[in-house]
Amino acid sequence: MQPIHILLLIASYFGVLLLISYFTGKNADNDSFFKANRQSPWYIVAFGMIGASLSGVTFISVPGAVEKIGFGYFQVVLGYIIGYFVIGTVLLPLYYKLNLTSIYTYLDERFGNHAYKTGASFFLISRITGASFRLFLVANVLQTILFDAIGIPFWVTVIVTILLIWLYTFKSGIKTIVWTDTLQTLFMLIALGVAIYYISDGLGVSGAGLFGYVMESELSQIFFFDDFKSANYFWKQFISGAFIAIVMTGLDQDMMQKNLTCRSLKDAQKNMLWFTVVLTIVNFIFLGLGMLLTQYASIKGIDAHKDQLFPIIATQSGLGTGIAVFFVLGLIAAAYSSADSALTSLTTSFSIDILDLEKKYNKKDQVKTRKKIHVLFSVVLVFVIIIFKYVIRDASVITKLFVFAGYTYGPLLGLYAFGLFTKLKVKDKFIPYVALLAPILSYFISDNSVNWFGFEFGFFILILNGFLTFLGLILIRRK
Repeated sequence: MQPIHILLLIASYFGVLLLISYFTGKNADNDSFFKANRQSPWYIVAFGMIGASLSGVTFISVPGAVEKIGFGYFQVVLGYIIGYFVIGTVLLPLYYKLNLTSIYTYLDERFGNHAYKTGASFFLISRITGASFRLFLVANVLQTILFDAIGIPFWVTVIVTILLIWLYTFKSGIKTIVWTDTLQTLFMLIALGVAIYYISDGLGVSGAGLFGYVMESELSQIFFFDDFKSANYFWKQFISGAFIAIVMTGLDQDMMQKNLTCRSLKDAQKNMLWFTVVLTIVNFIFLGLGMLLTQYASIKGIDAHKDQLFPIIATQSGLGTGIAVFFVLGLIAAAYSSADSALTSLTTSFSIDILDLEKKYNKKDQVKTRKKIHVLFSVVLVFVIIIFKYVIRDASVITKLFVFAGYTYGPLLGLYAFGLFTKLKVKDKFIPYVALLAPILSYFISDNSVNWFGFEFGFFILILNGFLTFLGLILIRRK
């Protein structure tokens, strides 16, 4: 596949997104940007959320990890089911009852202004770091397979990418994203199906025997009960998965903003139900693809591992143009379905939570200010991604930054758990200190846990972080 063909493919793809933006952006206002006028069909939201949840990390990294941990990641996915149930039955009723635009407004009503600003700030840090990492990962792949060959430097790639995302989201925000995410999820799933077809055909496995071939492999082991100290131990992964779903979906403005565009609570709950079912199945199929890719690389003598496994086989193994075309489409869709909603949710949270846009500005100034904030966060994302590339060249450090972004969800978990399940009052002015201290202590304990206890926290660190926040809130309660 020639670079010019990939370039034309990307241009056509963004042309379709801009067309969707044109039709959804008619008569758009701030209510359209923040809440899509609460008119989104639940089934469209559910389907689109699949792509946003998977992201470029799942598209590339989940298949690449099968060689090392088999289907162990599916233990986390099973935990997601419990987490999504909690979101549908506890959090969504709360958000709809309070008629929230930003979900962190709840913290203001429950604790006070310091808690409110703290929760929103932790989300902003998490989402900037996480979205930048996901886009950096995919931009690196596109740079390798396309832009280096035609002499375009990485920083230009990043600026143009963010500019294109800004173009199709600046007018109607979440109203556009609900529909573009649907298209992008469709491309991701088609890419997944096409890849499985080509790889299984290359392995000589027929359609009827494909499931048996995958499940008979040693790489398809799902459950790990042998060593409770291991990060891959079932109960550690399963429980962590439940809490990850709660905080990274239910306590995340990015994901919940889509749910809050549904017409009613009942529609939003139906959205969560079917989203859970389909996402579980899709994650299992991605793991199956990872097993096939690993086997194919081994048999054909292809030296590709981890995040390079899928890209190299799809574009450089001679399987044909079809798999390369749909890999590129799926990769773009995976990256931008996450990045566009991140840009919109960052704009929403900063406008509503930090600037108090709806309280302190008149209608005309609200729109002007929101547009300025949208540009600001576009620049911030460009800046952070370029830092990842040119300043922090050690890939392991960048990965740790992404993991550290997960630490910032712990205080949100502790705050919401304390607010929902206790009636205690706290000294609001001390909440920022508790929220800062909890992830620092969690990191210190996690970093030394193997030496101290012979125990790896893995994803379980989120629960420790939330527990320390909860404990801190007890210590600053009002008597």
